[in-house]
Amino acid sequence: MDEENELIALRRKKLDALRAKGVEPFGSGFEVTGSIAELREKFKEGETLRAAGRITAHRDMGKSHFLDLRDATGRIQIYLHAKEVGAELIDLFRLLDLGDFIGVEGTCFVTKSGEPTLKVHKFQLLAKALRPLPEKWHGLQDIEARYRQRYLDLLTNERSREVFEKRIAMVRETRRFFEDRGFLEVETPILQTIPGGAAAEPFKTHHKALGIDLYMRIALELYLKRLLVGGFYKVFEINRNFRNEGISRKHNPEFTMLEAYWAYADFEKMANLTEELICHLAEKICGSLTIEHRDAEEKIVRAINLKRPWRRARYHDVVREAAGKDWFELSPVQRRDRVTKEFKLEILPQLADFEVTHHLFEKLVEEKTIDPLFVTHCPKELVPLAKQNRADNSLVDVFELIINGAEIAPGYSELNDPLLQRQRLIEQAGEERQKIDEEFLLALEHGMPPAGGIGIGIDRLAMLLTGAESIRDVILFPLLRPKK
Repeated sequence: MDEENELIALRRKKLDALRAKGVEPFGSGFEVTGSIAELREKFKEGETLRAAGRITAHRDMGKSHFLDLRDATGRIQIYLHAKEVGAELIDLFRLLDLGDFIGVEGTCFVTKSGEPTLKVHKFQLLAKALRPLPEKWHGLQDIEARYRQRYLDLLTNERSREVFEKRIAMVRETRRFFEDRGFLEVETPILQTIPGGAAAEPFKTHHKALGIDLYMRIALELYLKRLLVGGFYKVFEINRNFRNEGISRKHNPEFTMLEAYWAYADFEKMANLTEELICHLAEKICGSLTIEHRDAEEKIVRAINLKRPWRRARYHDVVREAAGKDWFELSPVQRRDRVTKEFKLEILPQLADFEVTHHLFEKLVEEKTIDPLFVTHCPKELVPLAKQNRADNSLVDVFELIINGAEIAPGYSELNDPLLQRQRLIEQAGEERQKIDEEFLLALEHGMPPAGGIGIGIDRLAMLLTGAESIRDVILFPLLRPKK
């Protein structure tokens, strides 16, 4: 029997011993004076307080015991002595283990070393832990185990808890930011008959009662725009999207998006709003407009400067900066040759010419950009739902915000011409005309006001603001291959 199994067997024996003494190892509720952090604030010698939490340290000194009790807010020391509680309760304490939940009532006093402590006179076992905490409270060292058993990671890894507390605060503050500016938070369908709003592979399911195939949504966009038609002129949604595609450092099949639409605004106003939001979050959540990304040894890998104003540059200009001033004067064949021979990038033979350029953009511009950059006026083929630029109808009025080598947010002047929108969707769908959302086009024909829209990847934004290098570090339960 290995060491872990021996420890589990010992805990099972203690469980049986507790039940033999008439003690229920999995108790019910326990009334507390407050969280442990609140108890430490209220702490006054001689006062009686009630606390509950998990045992994280236990020093057995025979007739007396010192334990550390911890909850999500902090730690407090508790003390028992046989003279105070009697031999029977001391015997019960010897059946406790690290990780057990207990509730205590005790009197406040300060030890000779100056440690605020509760002298226990009542005790209740709330939950017996049948497995030991990992590595005696020093945390999970295996990275996959941290994702697979996130509950243990949160228990034992202070850095992980900080990341998710920041993410929670970020989402809460984002809602407040939009509500303060008059936006209405709404909810739109996750199950859709036609997945739209992006070019991506959906997850498919089937509804038995209606006898129809349904898809998990790939974007929030098309239903939010219906609300613009319906007279909700400032709307936003923070919710999940699903794409049946690859997994990487920046991609998880299930991810969280913010989309917001603002009637009578345009992509420039949406860029201003996005810049304002992210700077607000950085100052509110991180306390600075300089975000440091550190390695495992706490050495600074890079520092991202969010100080405003952020740079804005046209798509064609940043491609020329990366690939050469003559890039758009070359023939499609010459562009392919330069991508593969000079820049050593692999491209699939079926890629269209604009896709070849965009692949180069992703590798030479996007992945190498650290400080914020709004890339504007993209080719219309890349963004079929955006408004055409009046001066050059080969471009659309959009931005793509890049920070730290990743797209954080696109923003559009939204296309509201139903006839042009139909044409764009037909071009995008090709022979798969059944993928065109006729209900969305019907809504547009009733009139949608000109509007600006943005989509912000919440997971990637959390990576940026917390210094995380993988999307799995900011998703509580990322998708993993099942264990064999």
